[in-house]
Amino acid sequence: MRIIAGTHKGRALKAVPGKDTRPTTDKVKEAVFQMMGPFFDGGSCLDLFAGSGSLGIEALSRGMDRAVFVDRQNKAIHTIQENLEMLKISNLSEVYRTDANRAIQILSKKNMTFTLILLDPPYKKADYEKLIRSIIKSSLLKDGGMLYCEHDAADQMPLLNKELQIIKQANYGTIGITMYRKGENEHDKIGSLPRKL
Repeated sequence: MRIIAGTHKGRALKAVPGKDTRPTTDKVKEAVFQMMGPFFDGGSCLDLFAGSGSLGIEALSRGMDRAVFVDRQNKAIHTIQENLEMLKISNLSEVYRTDANRAIQILSKKNMTFTLILLDPPYKKADYEKLIRSIIKSSLLKDGGMLYCEHDAADQMPLLNKELQIIKQANYGTIGITMYRKGENEHDKIGSLPRKL
């Protein structure tokens, strides 16, 4: 794994040891961040199910001010901390060892909000709608903010038009990408752009 663009472009990242974590491939990561901007003018990022921290670190490299990383596995937390220290960006980050639902509650109580939330849970083991509704209820996503979901390409992602608009969807082989935005105006809506690599 490597950082695709930004201030840390080309730097290699450590992966979580073992087979419990499925990292986002560089090809998918590059395509996803091209969809998003591809660069950010500040803002804050929440990387749930962070694994190695690759997605959140990419967001920091591309201009996010701060990032919060969440994972419940000790090996993942250790790997995230190693990657942050290696890049000397620990001061821009917070790392929580807990499950995603508990993290949402903790961050909500702290009145934290995010410009970008990255949701990449283990396929077939997560209830995306429940997680997304929890994020909405907790007001973690700022107005105009984006919620990125990585999922099995066969999955049908929830429609939440009153709270979030789907602005882009794409398939990359067996991997599906759905991107939501909070407060998207109908005339600004980009719509689905299915494609395969």
